[in-house]
Amino acid sequence: MTWFRLMCLAALVFHPAGSGAAAGRAASDNTSPRKLPPVMRPTEPPDSGQIVLPGAPAPKKAPPAAPAAPAAKVAPAPAKPEEVAAPHPPAPPVPATVPTAVAAAAPAKPAPRLELGNEVAAYCQRQIGHWKQSDARKLLGEPKRHRPAYDENKAVNGTIYAFNDPTSKYKELELDFDSKSGSLRTVFVYPPRLTWQQCRRVWTGPVAAADAAQGRRFYSYTNRRLDVLVDSTGTVISLGWY
Repeated sequence: MTWFRLMCLAALVFHPAGSGAAAGRAASDNTSPRKLPPVMRPTEPPDSGQIVLPGAPAPKKAPPAAPAAPAAKVAPAPAKPEEVAAPHPPAPPVPATVPTAVAAAAPAKPAPRLELGNEVAAYCQRQIGHWKQSDARKLLGEPKRHRPAYDENKAVNGTIYAFNDPTSKYKELELDFDSKSGSLRTVFVYPPRLTWQQCRRVWTGPVAAADAAQGRRFYSYTNRRLDVLVDSTGTVISLGWY
């Protein structure tokens, strides 16, 4: 069959009518679709081709997505107004001198009874050589009276001031201040009820005795700074601490 087709083509090329017909067909190709003669038409199926196998239809292409609309421009948030601090009241003027610390309140002065304790004579004895008249007045108040003090030659060498006993243990309290130094040198107390026998039981030790006016006796302890004046009945008139 192939050789037959080649022979027909050769006859057409060399035949005069064939060339004219070919020319006419070529001219008509410009205005009408080209038609092949039967002898030129293929009688056998083409050697290759596209075969569509049965099965699921090919997926359709998704239509192109519409272009995204441009994002709307968000207007910037208005700036937060700055917080204005409340005005502070003006600072008070600084004084020329500022104390570094506040002085604590002065403690209340203890009552004389608490400061003196139970034995005013022993307390005042510890002040011998230290107290002045002003010190005694601060603790005991103003004296009730005063009298001169004499030495062995009957010369005035000091002043004795009489005070009330804040502890109420003694009838009276006397303080002897030296006229030269002004310091306390002797303390006299007057017990309401005390005998010489009781005094010996309280204060033991050797004593030296001497007679005094009006039948009185004067006892002086040699192991302690204590003198005792006793009346004729044996009652203690005064105790003297020096």
